[in-house]
Amino acid sequence: MNDRRRGWERYLPGVAVLRRYERPWLRGDLVAGITVAAYLVPQVMAYAVIVGLPSVVGLWAILLPLLLYAILGSSRQLSIGPEASTALMTAAGVGALVGAVGAERHAEVAAIFAIAVGIVCLAGWVLRLGFLAALLSRPVLVGYMTGIGLLMIVSQLGKVTKLDLDGGHPLLEVWSFLTQLPQAHLPTAALSLGLLVLLFLGRRLIPKWPSPLIVLLLGAAAVALFNLQRFGLETIGSVPTGLPAPRVPALGDISIWALLPFAVGIAVVGYSDNVLTGRAFAAKRRESIDASQELLALGAANVATGFLQGFPVSSSSSRTVLGDSAGSRTQLHSLVALLCVVAVLLFAGPVLATFPTAGLGALVIYAATRLVDTAEIKRIAHFRRSEIVLTVITVAGVLAFDILIGIGIAIALSILDLIRRISHPHDGVLGYVPGVAGMHDVEDYPGALQVPGLVVYRYDSPLFFANAENFLNRAQHAVETAEQPVHWFLLNAEANTEWDLTAVDTLELLRENLEAAGITFAMARVKQETRDQLEHIGFLEKVGPSHVFATLPTAVQGYIRWHEATFGAAPAGLPGQAPRHSG
Repeated sequence: MNDRRRGWERYLPGVAVLRRYERPWLRGDLVAGITVAAYLVPQVMAYAVIVGLPSVVGLWAILLPLLLYAILGSSRQLSIGPEASTALMTAAGVGALVGAVGAERHAEVAAIFAIAVGIVCLAGWVLRLGFLAALLSRPVLVGYMTGIGLLMIVSQLGKVTKLDLDGGHPLLEVWSFLTQLPQAHLPTAALSLGLLVLLFLGRRLIPKWPSPLIVLLLGAAAVALFNLQRFGLETIGSVPTGLPAPRVPALGDISIWALLPFAVGIAVVGYSDNVLTGRAFAAKRRESIDASQELLALGAANVATGFLQGFPVSSSSSRTVLGDSAGSRTQLHSLVALLCVVAVLLFAGPVLATFPTAGLGALVIYAATRLVDTAEIKRIAHFRRSEIVLTVITVAGVLAFDILIGIGIAIALSILDLIRRISHPHDGVLGYVPGVAGMHDVEDYPGALQVPGLVVYRYDSPLFFANAENFLNRAQHAVETAEQPVHWFLLNAEANTEWDLTAVDTLELLRENLEAAGITFAMARVKQETRDQLEHIGFLEKVGPSHVFATLPTAVQGYIRWHEATFGAAPAGLPGQAPRHSG
């Protein structure tokens, strides 16, 4: 029964969490759901306009994704629905195809895009491609979130100043903002700045209260009570009402091959957003994200919204951080947001009509600052220089290019850095340390004593083509720099968990070179899987069964026995901890 339960919980993680729901979580989820809903309504309506659809379609497009992700998603904080980058990519794809099939099919093509993106994600889930998310290291993750935070801030500069910014690129938009700043609309800028200050003060003074929602309501109340619209302040305005009817979009004369590249691109960007954002917020709470399950959840959400006249969806960093800052604890906050959206569609639209758009911009900027984790950036910088370089390059890649290219550059550099470190790992010659059990690196313990005539060598990495030559050179260097004549070279293979054929050939070359110099090659602590591989290829036969040992003490004892048989006595000056031959 337990195995069966664990089986269904794997595919319905949201349901599993809700089954174990704890009462103290309820307040945070309710507040977070309402806060996220207050922000997403105008946001997703704007994204629908970007795609070239009526604004109400944005509200339609978020209904089923919120429900399905709450059931299938593995992140407790992630907010699913229309998102900026996928909306822009969808607009480009729909625009390219509508030219061939006719503008009257604009909405239908957008819905087909959603279904196609969902099918791509589901195919990735079936093929178990979720492992690709493992390429996203912690420095890449922190850099990505920092870049997204900066992009979010730049995207709101025009909204909080009522300036029409030129550009299309973050740097150009910043330059346009700076050059036009004297023409900023003062009432809009003043309200934005005031609400932004209140947001930061609320976080410090009333951390347990839903300060984002309170500040947003204060802004709406100020606009309504003092009739601030007469000064040119913009508000959300009327919200369309009514629920969508399910419909199957007709593929008609749309070419699948023309559709596929756009669908794959949107799926890759959307999935990258899901995993990166989900992992970042899960890490804060010591939770985990199932990368494969995210493909299933995102695929189902897109297919479903396509049949509800929607367009492709992904995760929203801004809405996720808003929910997190408001206290979200589980997927229940998404269900609360869903109920709020339904209420808006049916009868609560006028409640949001007086929300100032400048206040929403201030709220996004506030949320974006929480994505820039300066403490974590400092920690990465203190750990290793190459790690902070990856973080900086990821930030630069996200800002200079689009999100997908920035992530790709960072992943490529992560792999190169990993290969660099594996190809030149730590190694050491081992000896006995007085008062410390076992054998240890003589460089770490200057007082360590080596067994006379025996070099015990450890290479701390899997052995493969990229480091085979480095291993050979450093192993021979350990023999050449030994203080006493060497009789045996003992390879401690405990860290060599993987081997390839190049490494085995290099090991044979080392054995032959040592044998030519009159030195015996021996091995200890060889993993059973590795031992079987070395035996099948004939290497162990050349080494000899008597020179392959299960542990270091038995290997040292084997050397002592050999020394006694060869020279008639144990090695002179044998360290006190070295095992003596008792036979």
